[in-house]
Order: sequence, then C-alpha cells, then structure tokens
Amino acid sequence: MAKGHGELRQSQLITTFGPGSLLDLPQYSVIVGGLDDWNKGDEVHEPRLAGKVRQLLDMPTVRFFTPPVDSDDPGAPPVGITVWQFPEWFITQDVEEGSKGRVRTRLLVHRRVVQNSNVFVDEDRRRRQVVPVRFVRGCPKGHVGDIDWRFFVHADVKGCNRQLRIEERGTSGDLSEVWVACACGRSRSMTDASMRELHALGHCDGKRPWLGAYADEGCKEFNRLLVRSASNAWFPQVMSVISLPDRNEKLSGAVTKGWEQLEVVESAEELKYERKKPLVKSALEGFSDDEVLVEIKARKGQGETAAAKSVKQAEIEILNADQAILSGKGAAATFSAELLPKSEWDAQWMTGIGRVVLIHRLREVMAIVGFTRFEPSSADIEGELEIGVARAALAREPSWFPAIENRGEGVFLGFSKDAIEDWKQRPEVEARGQQLRKGYEQWLAEHPGAKRTFPELPYLMLHSLSHLLITSVALECGYPASSIRERVYAQPEGYGILLYTATSDAEGTLGGLIDVGRQISSHIRAALEMGGLCSNDPVCSQHEPANAHERRFLSGAACHGCLLIAETSCEQHNEFLDRALVVPTLEGLGAEFFRNGGS
Repeated sequence: MAKGHGELRQSQLITTFGPGSLLDLPQYSVIVGGLDDWNKGDEVHEPRLAGKVRQLLDMPTVRFFTPPVDSDDPGAPPVGITVWQFPEWFITQDVEEGSKGRVRTRLLVHRRVVQNSNVFVDEDRRRRQVVPVRFVRGCPKGHVGDIDWRFFVHADVKGCNRQLRIEERGTSGDLSEVWVACACGRSRSMTDASMRELHALGHCDGKRPWLGAYADEGCKEFNRLLVRSASNAWFPQVMSVISLPDRNEKLSGAVTKGWEQLEVVESAEELKYERKKPLVKSALEGFSDDEVLVEIKARKGQGETAAAKSVKQAEIEILNADQAILSGKGAAATFSAELLPKSEWDAQWMTGIGRVVLIHRLREVMAIVGFTRFEPSSADIEGELEIGVARAALAREPSWFPAIENRGEGVFLGFSKDAIEDWKQRPEVEARGQQLRKGYEQWLAEHPGAKRTFPELPYLMLHSLSHLLITSVALECGYPASSIRERVYAQPEGYGILLYTATSDAEGTLGGLIDVGRQISSHIRAALEMGGLCSNDPVCSQHEPANAHERRFLSGAACHGCLLIAETSCEQHNEFLDRALVVPTLEGLGAEFFRNGGS
C-alpha cells in the first residue's frame, strides 16, 4: 500500500481517477484501490439512477455514496481511499552513455531491490534514484499488471537472471528507439510489444491489483502494451440522470428525515415496526404505509417503473411537458423550469424549433459503475450503458457505487417532429447519410467486437448544432465552454438539445444560461453563421468519412476549427458530427436543416 499526500476533487474520483486508474503521487506511482478499501461519504438518493444501475448489473439493491471528504480536524481519524503501489518495476534516473554512439542506458530493477526512499544500490555500492517504468501491460477486460520483462527479452530461453536495461537509441522517445536489453546480450525493441499480432507480452493472467491480493480471475486474452500515463489506460463507465419532478417532494423529504432507520425496511411489517420510533413517527405523519414503502423501494432502485423508460425518454417527456409540470414546487424542489413564449424568441432562422425552456434549477446525479481499458464504452444516445460490455469491477462484490450530485441551470430547445421528418426525406439528406454510414462501417471493420451503433441523422444534426451553440454561447454567458455540457434527444418521444451547467459549487448556478435562453435567437444565428465556414475549409468541408487516409470515420465536416469541443462537454467523445447537416458548407451538398444559414 502506498501512503501519499495530496487531494482530489470528489468528481475526479468518478470521472478521472476512479478504482483501477493509474495515478502519479508526489513520491509514488499507484493504482487506485477498489471500493472495498474506500471510506463512504454522504448517501445520494436518486431512484431513477438506482433502478438503471440495478437493472444493468442485475443486483437486488443499489445504493450511492459520495467519495469521502477529508476533515480539517487534525484529531479526526484519517478518511480517504486506499491506493496500491504500481508498477513494481523501476528504471534508474541517471543515464549511462553506451558504446553504440548515442545510446543512453538505464538499469531496469524490481521493487524488491529498491529501498523505501526510491533508491537502488548497484554492484558498485552507488546509490541511484529510480522512477517507475512507464510501460505496463493490460487486456480489454480491464486486467493490468507488470510486464514480464525477462520473458519479453528472452522469449524461448528460460533461467537468465542477469541485469536488464532500458536503452534509448535515439532522442524522440518513440517506441522504435526504446529497447530492452539483458547483460547476456539479448535485446528486443518495444515496437514488438506494441504489435498485437506478435503476442510478445504473452497471455493475460487476470491480475486485478486495484482489488488487492488474491483478486485475480481467469482470462484468455493476450496482453497489450499500455503506457501508464496514456489516456487509454482507464475509461470510466459513468451513468448520469437529471432529477425530474415526478415524485411527491414532501414524501421524499419525510423519508429523508427518517432514512437512517428506514433504509433497512423491506416489507410492510418492518415499516410498521420502524414507525413506532419517535423520529420516524414524527417524520411520516400524514403518509400511509403504502406511500412510504413505494418511496423506500424507489430509493433502492426496486420500484416497478424505476427502469421502465430509457434515461433520455423520461427526461424528454418532462422537458416537453406543460408549464404546470415544469414548475418546481417549493424551495427544496430539484427541478424548476419556465416555458418561454414563442413571441420572445421567434425569428426567420428559428424555423423547426418548437419551444424554448429555461431551466432555473437542475440537479444531475452521476455514478461510476465500472471501467474499461483501451476502448471507451460510454452511454449510447439514449443515455443507457451497454449490458454486454466486459466492464472491470470496482469491488470484489460491489454493494454501493460512488456518485456525486451537481446542481445548475440550463436551456432546452425543442424541435418540431414534422420539420425533422420532412428534412430526413430529402434526397440530399439521404445521400449524405449514406456517406456517413460508410464511414461508420469502415470504423466497425476495424473494431469487430464493438457494440456501438450508428445514430440516425437527426441525432447527428442536433449533436452538431449543439457543439456550434456551445461555442457561440460561451463567448457571452460567463461560463467557459468546458463548463457547459450537452444532452441531445433524438427519439420518438421528441427531439431537442439541452445545454446545462451542473457543478458541486456555485459556478453552475450563476444565471448565465438563463440570460442566454432569453436571447436564444441571436445565439443560434451566431452559431449558424459560425458553422458555415471553417478556418480549415475547404479541407474540412471536403472530408469523406470513409477516407482511410484521414481515419476520421465517425464524422463528416468536423474538425478543431469548427465543431470539436472539450470532451468534458460532449456526450459522444467528439464523434458523430457533421456541420453539413446543419448549415450550407462550401461543398454545397444541400443536406442542411437550416437552409438559410442564419440569414
């Protein structure tokens, strides 16, 4: 176990440095431990999310807790999470110049011969500082471990225990210039380790070091090379929902007051017993046993309708509801919105937009349920996580999951179903759709095990407009573009775009997006004008999705000069984008939804 100093935000322990992730502390390189070795924070209640996770993981009950918060009291017991030292192989920091020209050599040593202060004493009694080696091995099932360096170098020769070295035969740091050499004379390039077809790192042994000792499991995959600090070393599987005004807020508050006693209730008989206690009796006065039992089960994700609708289906139904439902009731309401009259935002270029909703109060709950390596597996366009994905476990036997609740504001744009259906039928749109689908098929051919499906064109159009709008809005709303997030709705229940801020501090509730909503027509006009011409045109507008040379298979006219934004804001990792579906571009394809381009 490694004991480090430093702090992380609660949200980082869900989105960036959760269980199984690799992290550099000031004195150690570590892997974040599983939930079995975490302290719990406060409990988070969100029945809809609990129902989804329960269904996804086939668990009888699901509970959420925030990551632990350190106390400012020096006398308080330590609170935090466990991390394990990883990897266990190190290289010396001082460099020896080799005899082969510009070869720089570092000793490769195991933790067993390294002293606590990260010092290795060599054969000449020299004290040499060491740092963790940057190469490890992993597999698509999330397993990770140290590379068997002796096996890698010697392959078919066993029994050699002589000194290993890392040789840098160049200055670029490229894998082709990094070699592993043994004092016996054998050496091998790290390029071999990166070539999957060679299987140079052998079979995976199912190591799960984040879960501690004796947590290995069977695995038949071949190992792949993994760079410790690379972005593909850890991808969280995060599910998020927006709390909706679909429950009795007074009942919810009453159950919250007595939750410490009520959380153990599983039946009507147990509830009757708990109601005899003074605190519970006072909190639940005026509510029947049936009402309370339904609320308790909903909090545990056991309600009959908790997971009946997809994440976004339930949300779009509320966002398209009338004002009576949109209005939050009471100061404790988690959702409160205002339907803006059409007379306040209508304009010539707003054709196809049916409603604008200002969301004054919004609560988002995010929970991590697993992780993957090498390839991300994020939520689909319905907000659902794939059931068949080989996700790595957060604990040996998970009984709870880390979650955070963020509060903020937003603006929702609802689109006319008729307008979108008419647009889909145009021959130019169908032709563009065929080009985009060919790109997806090319990507799928290179990812044969992928479960990712191709979204329909309305999603791509709305997703592209959302990115243009985020860039336009960020210039005036007071929030940086990286703090504005999107939710794109493209399903039979309705079409729309929700831009929102949701953070655990005051930055998410400063009122900037509400002001944006009141001037939404001017912001949409600016977004459409911005999308018509990219600084990388004509190269950007001429991009063909199936072009194997450019290797941008999942997007059309989209690049860093026009549509790509911070990945913290995008729900699809900056993929499935094409501004040619939104506005006219230099190519003049005629597939745009806004034919006047904002004029």
